[in-house]
This record gives sequence, C-alpha cells and structure tokens, in this order.
Amino acid sequence: MEILKSFFSDLKLWICNFIIAYIPSHTIRLFYYKYFMKFKIGKNASIHLGCRFNTSGLFSMGTNSTINQYCHMDNRGGIYIGSNVSISDQVSIVTADHDFGDEMCIARKDEVIIEDYVFIGYGAKIFKNVKMYYGSVLGGASLLTKDTLPYGIYYGVPAKFKKERRKDLKHTSMYKRLFH
Repeated sequence: MEILKSFFSDLKLWICNFIIAYIPSHTIRLFYYKYFMKFKIGKNASIHLGCRFNTSGLFSMGTNSTINQYCHMDNRGGIYIGSNVSISDQVSIVTADHDFGDEMCIARKDEVIIEDYVFIGYGAKIFKNVKMYYGSVLGGASLLTKDTLPYGIYYGVPAKFKKERRKDLKHTSMYKRLFH
C-alpha cells in the first residue's frame, strides 16, 4: 500500500512539473496547483510557465503575487509568500539540504518566508531558514542566506545590505501574460 501511495504522489508531482507547468493557461495551472498539489494561492496571483516544485502542500502565496517563468520552488521545508510579491525569472528557493558533517549525511529542511511587497531579481537564490521582511529587495543573481531587514535592498554573493528602499509602497505585483 505504501508503494502505491508513493507511486501516485510521484506521478502527481511529475504531471505538475512536466505537463501542467507548460500548459499556456493560468486557469488550468492554478486549478491543478490548488486542487491537486494543495497549494494556497491568493486572488490575482500567477505562476508562469516552467515553474518546478518538489512536493505537494507546504506552499502558499498571497494576493497579486507573481512567480515568473522557470523558477524552482523547493517547497519541502515550506515556502510562504505574501501579497504583492514579484519573483523574477529563474529564481530558486531552496528549503532543504544535507548535513555533510553527519556520518549519515542527513537531510535538513526549514521554511522560507517572504513578506508583502518583496521583489526578487532574475536568477537570485534563497536558501532555507530565511525570512525576507516587508518591502525588501534581492537583486538579480544574488545569493541570500540570512534574513533581510524591512525595506532593505540586498545584492551580491553572498547578498549584503546596500541601502533602504522607500517606504510608501502602493504598487501591485499582479502580472499575467496571456500565454505565460
């Protein structure tokens, strides 16, 4: 029975990542993500073509948030995205790794929390046990391994605080293209 359960779980994930992720319809993709993958997705949120996930559940995103094309959401430890968040193309959020100091090389998982009005640039990487606070920015191709400050702008490898963003944020990050 456990083998059968594992088979169907893996099949559902394969369908998600290699079929659903490439259907050029937000409506169909979001339906599958909500009702089969058990993701919590807010109103006017969008997940564009080619995004990959590592498990069902353990993922939520708020109203008007956007995940652009070809992102990798390793949600095994949990990914929680607020409202009006913009995640650019080819971003990776990694919530699991291995402890190479352990003789069994055990797996470790921890969540990533992204609060409202955060912007994540093209190709950025975020590792487990990180919180991006309200209004913070991560520049393209940056590697974030530590929490941000609210309204902080970070970039580099590893990402470092550079300056503060303005605090009167009113924009929406809702973004949908017809066939993306």
